[in-house]
Amino acid sequence: MELWSELFSDWVGILSFGVIAFILVMAVFFIWYFMSQSGDPKA
Repeated sequence: MELWSELFSDWVGILSFGVIAFILVMAVFFIWYFMSQSGDPKA
């Protein structure tokens, strides 16, 4: 649990967590988008 307190105690840690969260959300969006576009072309 010391890792979490160290991560959120400094602004650099908070920004790093924000970047990691943004990249994960972007990855989920792209997976969803490409899976939805790869279906039947006539749909």
